Amino acid sequence: MTDRPAPHNRPAWRPLPGIALPYHPRSLRLLAISAVAILALIVATLLSGEFTLSPTGVWQTLIGQQDDNLANLVVLELRLPRILACILIGLALGLSGAIFQGLARNPLASPDVVGFTTGAATGVLLLLLVEGFAITASLSVGAMVGGFGTALVVYLLTMRRGVHGQRLILVGIAVGAMLAALNAYLITRAELESAQAARIWMHGSLNGVSWPQVLPLVFWTLLLVPLAMALSRRLGLLEFGDDIATGLGLPVNRSKTLLIVVSITLAAAAISVGGPIGFVALAAPQLAKKLSGTGGITLLPSAAIGATLLLAADLMAQRLLAPFQIPVGLLTGALGGAYLLYLLSRGWRRVD
Repeated sequence: MTDRPAPHNRPAWRPLPGIALPYHPRSLRLLAISAVAILALIVATLLSGEFTLSPTGVWQTLIGQQDDNLANLVVLELRLPRILACILIGLALGLSGAIFQGLARNPLASPDVVGFTTGAATGVLLLLLVEGFAITASLSVGAMVGGFGTALVVYLLTMRRGVHGQRLILVGIAVGAMLAALNAYLITRAELESAQAARIWMHGSLNGVSWPQVLPLVFWTLLLVPLAMALSRRLGLLEFGDDIATGLGLPVNRSKTLLIVVSITLAAAAISVGGPIGFVALAAPQLAKKLSGTGGITLLPSAAIGATLLLAADLMAQRLLAPFQIPVGLLTGALGGAYLLYLLSRGWRRVD
């Protein structure tokens, strides 16, 4: 029996001195460009809107030297927590989608496509509508219970013939469709005021996001992002297939379980604050892969692209029809549908 040749379809990685994370020069350039874009979007969001401030006025407000109470309210209590929520939610969704796509080795694998996002939304809706309260910590727990419950159902339905990317996606779509119907039923059975609030939340809205909602998201991000980075080498090996990963000594099942737990928790934490915002987890990893020119899914660039996409989409949602604000999930959903058609058309051309 001959040894299998080492895979050569990915560019060589070089370790940074003293850091275990792999990197590629193009990935670093993409991270730098994303950082500049995020900074520009933050400045544009702070300076624009119904209440305008000069750059000097915004800076004085941020450093606590602004005497205008209205400026302090708008910048520090309305715009700043929304900006931070956008960055963290986009980062979490981009990272979650990158992990899913790396495990499934399929560009259509993301938590919103395979139903995990819908399941997390079901958990939140049960708390919002059945119990009738909206404590931020409880919503996070509800989102995680719903997401993990959906993942367990999908896994049980696919495990008999082996968990493969295409089967996981098809089963996830079916389970997600049933949960979407359940979510719609829950809304119809709720009181009018609760149903209206839940419907807005289901579209993915960041209107009225405040610091008490953002702080739990900061906690989950600080906890899960380093863990995801620590598992990035395992994800890179799993992209070559289970057989090669096993041959290289990787505990495949344990690694997949850890990665799925991290991915679902990231998505659930994001959903508990911003609602089921689509498209970001689907598109960010593929855009990062294409722009960085790497042969596989890269986690940090995917997270950076996710944050950039959501910040840009939320700025458009706030300003396109001002003073009316579009739920950002509607905007990302429309873009996501176009992107999904693009992916499918590429697949059809290859088949032809």
